[in-house]
Amino acid sequence: MVLPAWMPTVVEAIYFIAAVLFIWGLKRMSSPRTARNGIIWAGIGMAAAIVATFFLPGMHNLPLMIGAIVVGVVLSWIVGRRVPMTAMPQMVALFNGMGGGAAAAIGAVELIKFNAALMLVPDTSPIQPEAWVNVAVHLSPVELVLAFLGVLIGAVSFTGSLIAFAKLQGWMDRRFVFPLQRWVNLAIFAAAVVCGALALAAGIEGHAFAWGLLVGFVVLSLVFGIAMTLPIGGADMPVVISMYNAFTGLAVAFEGFVLQNEAMIIAGMVVGAAGTLLTQLMAKAMNRSLGNVLFGNFGGGGGAGESQEIAGALKPIDANDAAVMMAYAERVAIVPGYGMAVAQAQHKIWEFAKLLIARGVKVKFAIHPVAGRMPGHMNVLLAEAGVPYDLIADMDDINPEFPNTDVALVIGANDVVNPVARTDKSSPIYGMPILDVANAKNVIVIKRGRGKGFAGIENALFYADNTRMLYGDGQAAAGELVAGLKTLDV
Repeated sequence: MVLPAWMPTVVEAIYFIAAVLFIWGLKRMSSPRTARNGIIWAGIGMAAAIVATFFLPGMHNLPLMIGAIVVGVVLSWIVGRRVPMTAMPQMVALFNGMGGGAAAAIGAVELIKFNAALMLVPDTSPIQPEAWVNVAVHLSPVELVLAFLGVLIGAVSFTGSLIAFAKLQGWMDRRFVFPLQRWVNLAIFAAAVVCGALALAAGIEGHAFAWGLLVGFVVLSLVFGIAMTLPIGGADMPVVISMYNAFTGLAVAFEGFVLQNEAMIIAGMVVGAAGTLLTQLMAKAMNRSLGNVLFGNFGGGGGAGESQEIAGALKPIDANDAAVMMAYAERVAIVPGYGMAVAQAQHKIWEFAKLLIARGVKVKFAIHPVAGRMPGHMNVLLAEAGVPYDLIADMDDINPEFPNTDVALVIGANDVVNPVARTDKSSPIYGMPILDVANAKNVIVIKRGRGKGFAGIENALFYADNTRMLYGDGQAAAGELVAGLKTLDV
């Protein structure tokens, strides 16, 4: 099909509009009130960019492309509809890994085509700059460098995200360590860089590089993604996922330069910048550097702080007694965590909160930046239940209010309320900002059992003198609290 001469200009104009929609959508996603609308606008931009790409000159294999898009859309629609909110972090990790893998595959294919074309050129002397146009697949030295970088970063994001998915899904241990692991990882990375550098140098000189170098480069990059993620603890997975999200965006942007596709460049840069900022914010929320996340032991199922004896004892409380305590309180702070998400108890908790509000109790929901398994996890759950945004307070705003709070109700949160983060320098979570729940006059913790948090350490809050434990499934316990409140009005 012969396209009009002005068609590329129209495609570039659509790419520009799509870029504006990407940025506008991202801006709207920054607030829970407008996040849904932002996703729609960004989706419209992506759809426009995809359709416009079909009208670029020289496009071929259209049936194969359309078939791949249909399969991807159908599968993602089914998964998106069926995956529960508790498994959303796993889905994000998996989909992000697919993006990184796609970027790496694009770069690898371009390098294969480039090398195959060079093999057709007589290898008597290096290709001079003015002779590059004679190569069937033209890549400038800069584009060649970006292609190799895109493959490296995309491959690491692909396998690293798959390992993160497996850990969050419970298919793998939270940490996997062995002696000299860091040196082994460094050796794998160095070997990948050497293979890539040798192939890159040959290509820039105009000589075809050995296929073994390219295969070794890709395989070692994939292996490094696995090796780098294996020792990272489960509690650090949210930070790791956002980091790999930034990697994927960077790889897509690099391959966009290689393909000279403006939509890929812009989308990749937006994703890369957003992922980088999110990674920094989450690391800051845990008061840890990215290097400490990658090479530390937080979330490793044990640490120095685990062996330290915690004074006190776990003191249970009946649901009716807990309901009465909160019914006659002036201020109640509800602290949700991953346990609430697992039990899908947000609706019952909001029902309980509405009953308290009707009795004149001042209720707020206290949210830690990394509560749950991904940023905004608790905000999404509470919004789904219909909790007004003005009742949701972040950590910095709510912490000064805990000393004046009569009862803090903790449901499913663990490490983010553990006071050893402030008091025990030997603890793996020491220095991590936490919700100062221990400063409330009374604390009630809803917990299914006596298990430890995702960081694998005991929670000193549970043994405090002002803490009572309400054992049971989150939703069932919330239902009992609702029933206990209602009996007071009979």
